[in-house]
Amino acid sequence: FLSAGDEPMTNIVEQPWLLLIAAGVVFIGLAMFRDLLPARRAWLFWLLPVAIAISAFGIDYFFQSDKEKIETILARAASAVEREDIKSLEPLFWKNYSDSAHPSRQALLNHFQSRLDEPLIEKIVPAIVSLDIRQSDAMVIFTARVKFDPQGPVYEYMKEMLFKLQADLTKEGDGWFFSKTEILTINLQPAGWKNTQGNPAEIFN
Repeated sequence: FLSAGDEPMTNIVEQPWLLLIAAGVVFIGLAMFRDLLPARRAWLFWLLPVAIAISAFGIDYFFQSDKEKIETILARAASAVEREDIKSLEPLFWKNYSDSAHPSRQALLNHFQSRLDEPLIEKIVPAIVSLDIRQSDAMVIFTARVKFDPQGPVYEYMKEMLFKLQADLTKEGDGWFFSKTEILTINLQPAGWKNTQGNPAEIFN
C-alpha cells in the first residue's frame, strides 16, 4: 500500500520502533553504569531492554492502529472492485452512507453493480495523500491509479486513469467504514460522480 509520507513517530502502536529505540537507550545506559549495578541481581536489569524490545514486536504483531485499519479498508475496497465483488464491498460502507450522487449505501452499490456487470478494471493502486483522524471520524484524501481491463468497454478509449478522491469514515466498534466518498479529479481535471455514469464514449471523449 502506497503512502504520501511517513508520520512523526509519536504513537507506539503505529510506530513500535519507538520502543526499540527506548530499549537501545536503556541498554546503552546499563552498559555505561554497569559497575553501579548490584552484582547478584545485575542480570535482572539486563532483562529490561530485552522486555522492551519484545513488547515492541508484540505491539506491531497484535495491534493495528487506526491508520493501518483505514489503509486496510482502502486496500480491501480496491481489491473488491478489481474482482467485481459487490458482496465484499457492502460491509466496507457505513449503514448510513450517502454522498452527492448516492442517497444511500444501496444506491452506491447499485451504481457499482451497473458498472461492473462486464469486465472493467484490471488493477487499482491506491495511495494516501492526507489522513485526518479524530476520535470516531476520519477524512482521507487519496489517489487511485486505475488500469482498465483490455476486455472491457473502457479500454478502447482509455488504458488507465488517475482518480483523486475524498472519503469520510466513521468508526463503529473497532472498525472503520466509509460514510461518504467524493471524486475530486480525474486525470488532474475537476470531476465528480457524474463522470462515472453514462456511455464510456461520452465520458472519455
